Amino acid sequence: MNIENKKVAIFGLGHIGLPTAAILASSNINVLGADINRDTVDNINRGSCSFKEPGLDKLVRQAVENNYLKATVNLEEAARECQIMIVIVPTPVDSDNNADLSYVISACESIKSSLKKDDLIIIESTVPPETGINVVKPLLEESGLKCGEDFMLAYSPERALPNNTIYEMTHNVRIVGGYDKRSADYASQLYSHITQGDIIQVADITSAEMVKLMENTYRDVNIALSNEFALICEKIGVNVHEVIGAANYHPRVNIHSPGPGVGGHCIPIDPYFLVDIADKYGIKANIISTSRSINSSMPRHVVDLLEENIDSNINKGDYTVSILGIAYKGNVDDTRESPSGDVIDLLMGEGFNVVAHDPLVSSSVIESFGISSVSLDDALGTDCVILMTDHDEYKSIHPEDITKGFIIDTRNILDSQKFRSEGINFQAIGDVNH
Repeated sequence: MNIENKKVAIFGLGHIGLPTAAILASSNINVLGADINRDTVDNINRGSCSFKEPGLDKLVRQAVENNYLKATVNLEEAARECQIMIVIVPTPVDSDNNADLSYVISACESIKSSLKKDDLIIIESTVPPETGINVVKPLLEESGLKCGEDFMLAYSPERALPNNTIYEMTHNVRIVGGYDKRSADYASQLYSHITQGDIIQVADITSAEMVKLMENTYRDVNIALSNEFALICEKIGVNVHEVIGAANYHPRVNIHSPGPGVGGHCIPIDPYFLVDIADKYGIKANIISTSRSINSSMPRHVVDLLEENIDSNINKGDYTVSILGIAYKGNVDDTRESPSGDVIDLLMGEGFNVVAHDPLVSSSVIESFGISSVSLDDALGTDCVILMTDHDEYKSIHPEDITKGFIIDTRNILDSQKFRSEGINFQAIGDVNH
């Protein structure tokens, strides 16, 4: 089949969906983006996007100007006009950490109503194993068309790092799992227009779903191990960062860095999908569950570091704590699942006055956490400064900038000895000042 003659619909125009649409459109493939957010759609049709990602604005603007990219809030229309549909919508977890597939199901419902013979549907949303076979396939077949005979179905997990999304999407290896060989081959042909990297076909859709979950769970487990190392090192007076750095000289060791928790739209969520499927089959995913518990407990540990260094009799309402960084990682504006939110909730729950600064996150977003947005100078002048995000701007903080209280560096971006030599009470995860 000739991809160039087909029209592609992208369902979900967020941090992965919009770059996917723009990259395909830059290859002179007609793309119709579909999203329920009217502001997102209107921005795209004006040639701009609603979030920051290096290089994306230019790609979107050129694609719209060249008439290869349009957007709509009418999901059924997108399915009706296009022959290839890619679903890239969120899959959050509910209060019990079960996967919420409502966005995926809603998108597939829209596709079902306009499904045509020889259409290809690709799911990129991170989903629990067997979602493609047990949820998506039967839902689409309610159209009266049969998967593998009338339409094609595949799964391909996205792999992209915020702030480097365009490069990674166009260079990383792509994994494809199809319902059958025809589906896999057709999807692979499409992804050859996105990435210069290899395209690896795995046995089936469920195998491809597992690939993404294994990747992110591996990282979560590794971070949990480093966090547990950090807690031990604090008690015995060892700098965990120095020790990890030395240990990683071993040719077969790659320990990740400890920190205040795990954020982003994937790593804090995806492991729960494996825990759930394991439980379904009577397996206890002990390592995965324990790792999630360790990483989820780190915001509490950050607050404990604060409380261990203040007078227990102080009036917490008069004690101001500033949070440096609301984004979940450095040099991005993405606050999804950020550990900063948990730290803020814990501090406010205990009565502290909390303010925050983030050079990339808007004041309105910071204030949505229920706190005030302040300048960096004001933040550094509070009773306690908690550095939560490794933005480059924070790496140039000096001891003389801490004018009143003390600092907790949860990201290991400041020189602890330099601060301590200047008489600053400097605390850090895995390197406390005894």
